[in-house]
Amino acid sequence: MNLYFKLVNMPVFSIADVNKYYDNIGSARSAVRRLLNAGMIKKIRNDMYTCVNGENGGVVANKFQIGCSINEGAYISHHSAMEYYGIMDQVFYDVYVTSTKSFSDFEFEGYRYHHIYPSIECGVQEQEYSGGIVVTDKERTVLDSIKDMDKIAGIEEVLSNVEASGRLQEKKLLKYLEQYNNQFLYQKVGYLLSLPPDKHGLSETFFELCKTKIQKSKRYLTKDVTGGEYVSTWQLIVPSNLKNMKNGDICCQSERSY
Repeated sequence: MNLYFKLVNMPVFSIADVNKYYDNIGSARSAVRRLLNAGMIKKIRNDMYTCVNGENGGVVANKFQIGCSINEGAYISHHSAMEYYGIMDQVFYDVYVTSTKSFSDFEFEGYRYHHIYPSIECGVQEQEYSGGIVVTDKERTVLDSIKDMDKIAGIEEVLSNVEASGRLQEKKLLKYLEQYNNQFLYQKVGYLLSLPPDKHGLSETFFELCKTKIQKSKRYLTKDVTGGEYVSTWQLIVPSNLKNMKNGDICCQSERSY
């Protein structure tokens, strides 16, 4: 039995997976050690392994497959999900993984994996023929990115990604927003999704509904605002140079200095 050729079909595997081919766990551990010493597999972290490609020397598992294998229920989110969908125009070496079970950040093959606790449960789907990749859908990804803008990506990246996300499904957005139940998120989403001329294919009813969730308090769109302009429609103070943050083609709907 050639164990390597059985394991190479599994992007990520554990000792328990190897033990399926042995009578006891000790034999499975010994087999893993032999493969490690031979350079045929690599250890990702505790009890997580992947095979090495014999042709190019790279690992078999990609960063998305690794992220989804960290623990049960883990999935790709935020700007890593944007990258998976091809929305981002550059490669990032930070991988954001959402899971109800925490894990310590770790690095493997030049990528650093970060844990995020989920705020809602819906909007997650396993991708067909992907080797086990589970990722937030486009609508959930947009909302997560806007919600955690100051924690993860920053306003410039979020503006770029949201603009490039194209048409969005209104029913999904409203469903997820209702679950988030976050007034500030309604403000930010309503404002940012209304910026492009096509408004991502969303109806005026969508934006009116977002407005009904806004109370009287004024908010800063991002903590990075040092001097900004006030958008009364959304009761947001936005960066005065917002229109220049993405190739100069997003118009800032501002009315006066604040």
